[in-house]
Amino acid sequence: MNTLNAVKHAAVDADRQEFLVFSLGQEEYAIDILKVQEIRGYENVTRIANAPDFIKGVANLRGVIVPIVDLRLKFRLERADYDGQTVVIVVNIAERVVGIVVDQVSDVMTLTAEEIKPAPEFGVSLPLDYIHGLGNLEDRMLVLVDIEKLLTSEEMALVEEVGE
Repeated sequence: MNTLNAVKHAAVDADRQEFLVFSLGQEEYAIDILKVQEIRGYENVTRIANAPDFIKGVANLRGVIVPIVDLRLKFRLERADYDGQTVVIVVNIAERVVGIVVDQVSDVMTLTAEEIKPAPEFGVSLPLDYIHGLGNLEDRMLVLVDIEKLLTSEEMALVEEVGE
């Protein structure tokens, strides 16, 4: 491949982004695949007293104590029964390893810049700055979540306390 083709190929790749798609209830969400460390089945976690409801507790992942956050509770959705489809997506957030519980993971999807629409504005009373945008596909709408913005700095401090 000559230099010009290599530059064009790199430009095409820069225009695309890969996302891990997961569901919470009937809605589909996606996070940047580069933030994902691994996907594991849900196992019981050790509950931490006085932790917020959305922090399910901690789990030991190969010697690392990892806080586990239930996104259903974080997003104030109805509670779900944990079943064989329930998984924990282990992500790196601000140099910290955190597990997020989701109903199921469906696939990895590549989106172009044209397929990503800006997040709608709902006004100042609804803090939704963690929504990166919407993946607009023919028959699907993905809520693109900026996983690093999802937990506020105050909540991140709680997660760090739980993980210590």
